[in-house]
Amino acid sequence: MSTIILRVAGTYDALLKPSFRTPTWTKLHNSHLEVKGHSYLPESGGSCAIRSMLRGPVAVLELPLSLQASRRRNSQIFCNATTDISGDIPESAGELSQYEKVIETLTTLFPVWVVLGAIVGIYKPTAVTWLATDLFSLGLGFLMLSMGLTLTFEDFRRCLQNPWTVGIGFLAQYLIKPMLGFAIAMTLKLSAPLATGLILVACCPGCQASNVATFIAKGNVALSVLMTTCSTIGAIIMTPLLTNLLAGQLVPVDAVGLALSTFQVVLVPTIVGVLANELFPKFTSKIITITPLIGVILTTLLCASPIGLASDALKAQGAQLVLPVVFLHAASFALGYWVSRISFGESTSRTISIECGMQKVFELSYQEKPEIHH
Repeated sequence: MSTIILRVAGTYDALLKPSFRTPTWTKLHNSHLEVKGHSYLPESGGSCAIRSMLRGPVAVLELPLSLQASRRRNSQIFCNATTDISGDIPESAGELSQYEKVIETLTTLFPVWVVLGAIVGIYKPTAVTWLATDLFSLGLGFLMLSMGLTLTFEDFRRCLQNPWTVGIGFLAQYLIKPMLGFAIAMTLKLSAPLATGLILVACCPGCQASNVATFIAKGNVALSVLMTTCSTIGAIIMTPLLTNLLAGQLVPVDAVGLALSTFQVVLVPTIVGVLANELFPKFTSKIITITPLIGVILTTLLCASPIGLASDALKAQGAQLVLPVVFLHAASFALGYWVSRISFGESTSRTISIECGMQKVFELSYQEKPEIHH
């Protein structure tokens, strides 16, 4: 078994054990090499030197790099080294432990848990309605803390270097989805209360659960947090404006309350998580495997709680809402992805799609106008 050491820009090291027994330089074409660690790799350019520890003297070969700077779970970053020599290197240098596989499987089943939580909320509301008011905000805070532990300040710096991505996400949030909500309400000829509710959903900002979904989908979590923050602050103006324009009904938004809520349950927990990751990397590396699952559990409860509060209304009129709600979200996810895919890569497009498709409905509709929620 051979060992290859990859050194990028003289500062980043990785060990890779290929699966072939008699490797030669003819085995290294379009290689997929894995770099483990918290180091930051540039998005393009640079070169790497591969030092062969096979037979005979050490050989060093300079290779051009095409880097994928997308942070994988467990802080893994991949780079593609393209050479004029043929062969394959396996994508992963190590296997997940049985414990990590179980945690990853449970985390990936996120949509299943949310659906089950919704069913419990409708048919057994008392099991989830205890998570309301202050506990609801506390749950959101812990959710964002769990996501902050997966990030570094460098992740946010890279996002801010290209603010256009946040701008596109903001436009998708407040242009694509509101128009879709209005078009679906008119096409299906929904009653005035249902049409108003659907348009309100379409005009709400991105929710904290989208950050968990972005993590699971291997999107850009830092970008997702920035987009959630910007769209939430933007809701102070955009949500009343759009609901009045499209539904003919003004839905007031408490500007001070919304800004304070964003600071308390989005920014502060995220910053605390990032600081913990930066200052205590050994500690966070031990708990980072379980934090996404904690985020999934919290998200499931946070989705089930408002459904439980509206269970009577959902039992009475839920069937009328299934088709328009499915159309609205499916179209939002699809359009958010394909519009952003024109200019951005896969990770950013997934992030914008998720932000466009997931809304913070409960906080706005229930706190500001409970009769719409019910």
